[in-house]
Amino acid sequence: MPVRDCPPPLDPFDDDSDEENLPRSNFSHKSFRTKQKLAKAQKQNRPIPQWIRLRTGNTIRYNAKRRHWRKTRLGI
Repeated sequence: MPVRDCPPPLDPFDDDSDEENLPRSNFSHKSFRTKQKLAKAQKQNRPIPQWIRLRTGNTIRYNAKRRHWRKTRLGI
């Protein structure tokens, strides 16, 4: 049976491996572009105004693009 070249197992006590897996938006030092994208996503994530329900005759009842902070990630 041939021997395979496998990468070494990850060390659970190695601190460097955790930083690569974290999303950039969790860091306290964000770039301006990242901060702009997070602010835009925060403004978009709200229910529709009541006057839009009245104007459309209640055909638009809710915001279909509503996002929960823990269930769906932005991918930034």
